[in-house]
Amino acid sequence: MPYFERPKAPRDWRWTVGLIGRGLIVTGLMMFAFVAYQLWGTGIQTAQAQNDLESQFQELLQSTSTTGSTTTTIAPTETTDGATTTSTIPVAPPGVIEEGAPVAQLRIAKIGVDWTVVEGVAVNDLKKGPGHFPETPMPGQLGNAAIAGHRTTHGQPFYRLDELAPGDLIEVDTLAGAFIYSVTGSIVVSPSEYAAVIPTVDPNTATLTLATCTPRYTANSRLIVKAVLVPEQSGPVVRPSSATTPGDSTTSSVLGTLPGDDTIVPSSDTSNTSGTSNTSDTSGTATTTTSVVPAPPSTAGDSFSGGWFDDSSAILPSILWGLALVGVSLGAWFIGKRANRLWVCYAAGVVPFVVVLYFFFENINRLLPPGI
Repeated sequence: MPYFERPKAPRDWRWTVGLIGRGLIVTGLMMFAFVAYQLWGTGIQTAQAQNDLESQFQELLQSTSTTGSTTTTIAPTETTDGATTTSTIPVAPPGVIEEGAPVAQLRIAKIGVDWTVVEGVAVNDLKKGPGHFPETPMPGQLGNAAIAGHRTTHGQPFYRLDELAPGDLIEVDTLAGAFIYSVTGSIVVSPSEYAAVIPTVDPNTATLTLATCTPRYTANSRLIVKAVLVPEQSGPVVRPSSATTPGDSTTSSVLGTLPGDDTIVPSSDTSNTSGTSNTSDTSGTATTTTSVVPAPPSTAGDSFSGGWFDDSSAILPSILWGLALVGVSLGAWFIGKRANRLWVCYAAGVVPFVVVLYFFFENINRLLPPGI
């Protein structure tokens, strides 16, 4: 007998229990589907964004002149016997990089990483791929260049970051050249200590920091991988255009606004840290030569530590896409009922249901903490 011609079951307690059971089954399936969306579905848009970013970055490389003009500054360097000499170090040309624009190509052969890095570490930036902290120097510049990336969602760029060991090489291609960094160590810090490992400690040394969440599938802590430039395998380094030249008695570097920071601290500390420690000690306290200045507003922050409903603009779209899901389900039901065949319901509704479900999950995901 066709499904729609069967006599209706009596609506007694058995019917009620059955309805509740079916509701729980559907809820469980939706939860599994949402987990699948987070682990794999979020990578769809990221993969599309990476294709666009890679094309844009290649165009920038082709259009960038290899003979661009730079200014120079005399930077102090310390010899092995402690004497101080001077050398001429180019300064990067000034310029503002648009947030979300491609700035580098990050390759780590050991863990299969080959990603285009974008400028910025806001939630929308990290959906495209690993993001460069705007307040830190660019890779290939003196100071600590910092890059953050997701661990298990949005393509999982840093999924195997914990496998890196001292001596492993990290390649970063920028518009200024190719640079090789050697891993010196890794540490795990709490979200409150996250900012302590990002600022530049030694403005006369080129270092690289990679940051992500740990353990996998959680945002409880932060995994920080430290690396130092290998000069003999890299292009010439430059000073960041925002760095203060020697002789300025006000400040030697500006750390900028970083996750958890409320102020900009002008610092004259040039102590170096090897990054091989298994603690969160940054080996040295910055000595300020001016008073603390209030930090300007910054879009950068620890994008892994967002809370529930932080993106309130996603509430209305979530409701609308949820109503669209109900509409697709009812529409498929009526089509099948008119055809007097249950399988017609599934045939008519499965494709539009999956498409609408994807956008529903996308907006629901915006209401959740964006970690992992």
